[in-house]
Amino acid sequence: MKTLIVHAHPEPKSLNGSLKDLAVSTLEGAGHEVRVSDLYAMNWKAVVDAGDYGSHASSPLKVARDSGRAFGAGTLTPDVIAEQEKLLWADTVILQFPLWWYTMPAILKGWVDRVFTHRFAYGVGEHSDTKYGERFGEGTLAGRRALLSVTVGGPESHYAARGINGPIDDLLFPIHHGILYHPGIEVLPPFVLYGADRMGDAEYPAVARAWERRLLALESTEPIAFRRQNFGDYEIPSLNLKEGLEPAGRTGFGLHVRG
Repeated sequence: MKTLIVHAHPEPKSLNGSLKDLAVSTLEGAGHEVRVSDLYAMNWKAVVDAGDYGSHASSPLKVARDSGRAFGAGTLTPDVIAEQEKLLWADTVILQFPLWWYTMPAILKGWVDRVFTHRFAYGVGEHSDTKYGERFGEGTLAGRRALLSVTVGGPESHYAARGINGPIDDLLFPIHHGILYHPGIEVLPPFVLYGADRMGDAEYPAVARAWERRLLALESTEPIAFRRQNFGDYEIPSLNLKEGLEPAGRTGFGLHVRG
């Protein structure tokens, strides 16, 4: 297994840093290849601008079109090209980050914004009366699997079905479905650590054992059963789920998960 770990925390000695290091040692110890993109250590540029696309940047800037033109010409900036090559190399991707303000840190979102360019992560495939591009189950990154390893400051009850912050599955849906599944990556159930801000040294060994078990089971873990876009569940071109396919009473994000 070839695993890319994208790590987003500014403190190397943080819980996130420890989980990243443990992932590297555990996977390498099991005979797997591992590469790490430590975004803060790399001083990753988090904002998209015309400089990303060089001579293919238009005025006014059109990010989707211009990024696709630069990708097609092979003239994206070297840092972006390197990350795209890592994604194509990997068969497994782990995103390691703290949940800040209900989402990923800005530096990690900036990695997505710059690396997931048009014609690489989206805007691929045919658009016709029966197919709306290769996405949501198809795409450039199909055949890969991804896992979110997320630390959360609050207790688990705050992120339960009736919790004030909303269910954790709903908070992570835009990342799971909109960022990872969109270009074809199969998404594994997340590894979430609650109460991270209050976790002491005495609690870490149990956390480490749980993380090691998840890592060693990556190849056998069943992905979240998201519906594939072009395989009969959705009307095209409206992309509305066909009537009668949803389990009784299910609404919202859950509509897009089978079973």
